[in-house]
Amino acid sequence: MKYYLGIDLGGTNTKIGILDENGTIVAKGSVPTHIQEGPEAACQRIAGGVDEVLKQAGLTRADIAKAGLASAGPMDIPGRTLRETANLGEKWKYCPIADMMSEACGIYLEFANDASAAAFAEYWVGKGKDAKKHTVNQQGVVTLDKPITSMVLLTLGTGIGCGIIINKMVYDGEHSQGGEYGHALIDTTPNARICGCGRPGHYEAYGSATAVISRTKEIIDSGVKTSLAARRADLDEIGAKVVAEEAQNGDEVAMQIILDTAKYLAIGIVTLMHTIDPDAIYLGGAMTFGGNESELGRTFIKAIRDEIKVRALPTCSATTIVDFAALGGDAGFIGAAGIAKAME
Repeated sequence: MKYYLGIDLGGTNTKIGILDENGTIVAKGSVPTHIQEGPEAACQRIAGGVDEVLKQAGLTRADIAKAGLASAGPMDIPGRTLRETANLGEKWKYCPIADMMSEACGIYLEFANDASAAAFAEYWVGKGKDAKKHTVNQQGVVTLDKPITSMVLLTLGTGIGCGIIINKMVYDGEHSQGGEYGHALIDTTPNARICGCGRPGHYEAYGSATAVISRTKEIIDSGVKTSLAARRADLDEIGAKVVAEEAQNGDEVAMQIILDTAKYLAIGIVTLMHTIDPDAIYLGGAMTFGGNESELGRTFIKAIRDEIKVRALPTCSATTIVDFAALGGDAGFIGAAGIAKAME
């Protein structure tokens, strides 16, 4: 049995895991990143975390066949370097993080975008593992006994992350920016909402948790009658979960905010369908409103699918699976290990 190490570098915590060749987690752990101390200190702390996870698994570095590091972008993947990093801070700009982490950990680490890693994880051992291609004939949609070979993962949270799988492998683009779909343009009007990057009309400004919070505050401040008004302060502490809770309690305004978000997300998904034509598009991250296990989550995904049917070419709508992802917060380190395995 071969073993693979995955590290998912985060702004608050860094997750570490060891998987076997079948993608089963053997051991995992987490260490605080403490980004304010800079990358050198973080690499040493994370290396200590790797030691702990190896000990937990009863393995040594010599037992690791390949290892991978996932981090948020923007980045230069061939150059193994971070670029301007909004979530890590000034000390991390243009840092050769992959080489620094490899040296600290004593093992060579392949380098990947965290959204791409999460997408590969879903493809390898998550929702995409047993998914089958759809095709259309004269009688309608037929499910074939063929595994999917392409998919997109959208991670919904503070922003919108995007990982793309084409022909069973991650697509990063020519300049490592291929998955920056959160900055796709969906609104060109003069009053377009401003994205966190400072530019108007981007996908994140409409479909992210940050956008939900911003729109909710605007609605409350306009004087609309809603139970959300009594919880305005909670939006800064709990975030979009406040809107979900009030929607579940029957507040019509909260439900409309969620349905509007579904519409915005569908608009971006339709463009992905028409550009990439993937077998599947999965939604993950913190803002899935409970996913398929929740009535609200099922309402949310149905609203997205219904909007797609209105806007997409019929063949794209019929052949593209649109569903929630399955792996949650472990997807980053699983995918980092999986990408490393794929590069053996």
